[in-house]
Amino acid sequence: MAKVESPQVTRRTTRSCSASNDAIESTKPIEPYKPTLNDLGFRQQPLSFEDLLSCLPGRRTQVLELLGLLGPVNSPMFPILVYGGPSTGKTSVTLQVFRHLNRPFVYSSCVTCYSPRILFESILNQLLFHRKNSGNSYSSIKRCEKPSDFVNYLREALESVIKNLKGNSGKLSSEVSGQPKGTMIYLVFDNLERVRKWDKSSTILPFLFNLFDILKMPEVGLIFISNTSPDTYYFNMGFVEPIPLCFPDYTEDDLRQIFMANQTNRKLYSSFFGVVLRPFCRVTRRVDELSAVFSSLFKKYSQPLSDMGVAPNEDMKRRLFSHLQPHIASALNETFQSPSRPLLKDEANRETKKKCSSRMSTIHEDFDKIDFHMSTSAKYLLISAFLASRNPATLDASLFDSTGVSDSRKRKRKPSEKSLEQKEMTELELLMKGPGTFPLERLLAIFQCITSLAEDSLDEEESHELTIEGGSSGLMSDVLLQLSSLCNANFIIKGGSCPLDGSTRYRTAVSEDLALKVARSLKFPLSKYLYRR
Repeated sequence: MAKVESPQVTRRTTRSCSASNDAIESTKPIEPYKPTLNDLGFRQQPLSFEDLLSCLPGRRTQVLELLGLLGPVNSPMFPILVYGGPSTGKTSVTLQVFRHLNRPFVYSSCVTCYSPRILFESILNQLLFHRKNSGNSYSSIKRCEKPSDFVNYLREALESVIKNLKGNSGKLSSEVSGQPKGTMIYLVFDNLERVRKWDKSSTILPFLFNLFDILKMPEVGLIFISNTSPDTYYFNMGFVEPIPLCFPDYTEDDLRQIFMANQTNRKLYSSFFGVVLRPFCRVTRRVDELSAVFSSLFKKYSQPLSDMGVAPNEDMKRRLFSHLQPHIASALNETFQSPSRPLLKDEANRETKKKCSSRMSTIHEDFDKIDFHMSTSAKYLLISAFLASRNPATLDASLFDSTGVSDSRKRKRKPSEKSLEQKEMTELELLMKGPGTFPLERLLAIFQCITSLAEDSLDEEESHELTIEGGSSGLMSDVLLQLSSLCNANFIIKGGSCPLDGSTRYRTAVSEDLALKVARSLKFPLSKYLYRR
């Protein structure tokens, strides 16, 4: 019986098979990263106390106060509300302090977590060491929409994490492996003011503040970060009020330290900073806005230089300043107005303004007497605040109709001596009382009336100029931002709340001469709308 010969495999076939096997091994899917207990820490080398203070200039007081509120390791704490204006270092200080302490925390921003469900699931995913990927179809580990379900899931997740932290706290290898220290777990909620714009903000905000009482877990700390003050979060229900920690605006010295850090040519940048720092600090002290405008201005400042490493002398500083000076005014207007345009467009607008008629040039000469720069919408808002402070609220309907036109159809009577004396007494009484207060709704109503009047009365050249800046939508856009800027510049003063409705009231601090100068720069008939007794 003949032997059945086994088929011989040639060397070429063997090589091809081995190559195919290598290709199969190389195309194996990479296993997704699985978070561990170390991911609850900062996952970077902890900072020393000196490095912590050096990387946060101007925030030594806030760093020391936050360290005192957090306390030693494993010490219970009350909730903390870190508040202050935008771009004042609230989030950076909080995160860097946790990096210094090397303690476990869960961070959630209400900007990226823009709904209650996304916020709840983000916290649970971090506590349960779950990361979204293609393997789980980018889904969360728990589907949670109701606050009651979130409390149950959160309690279970926190108990599991605290148990793991207590099990690893006694191991000597915890410091070597980079695991966070202590058995406390901190929940950080950033941009808390965004929750007020959610559909269920009336229930979500009190729920978040009541988490301390609902959980009743001393191993859990709550930290809220907000751009608004604590009085905006008062509710008609009892909860443990968080301890406030205020972050004021940066001073000029703080801004100098921030921007001078990591500069290659410190002498050149110091000469540039001496030119632009003070005028721009009068407009804004937000680091993000100043960083954007300073980067573009520094490029223009250093254009005449062929060597960026040169140390400028006095003659060179004068030449660089003369080169930069034409761009400062336009950059100030850009910084004051939120929807900023490129500087090249603003330069083109300035060239267009130079070609206007002689009447427009006369108006610009009057405006040059004012020692500050302001956008068009901010001027109209300042005039609206001046009228709201000087005119009685009961006369708004007679001074402005629905189309924004003043009602001048009044019968003029010859005043008697008694009426003249009474008028002088009332004017003196008004002068002694000072400007009155007004709510935000009245300010916006007057602003709408005078801007609609301005759009109807401007000639073609001026209306074209307003169209460049955004038209009617540009005048009404970012009114609240302009109001905040005017309050920061002390043109408008934010007063107390009304005892009847609880709304915030404002009053203007500008004189009538300054208001008339601003009105003349806009060709607005202010005296026509100013009530005289």
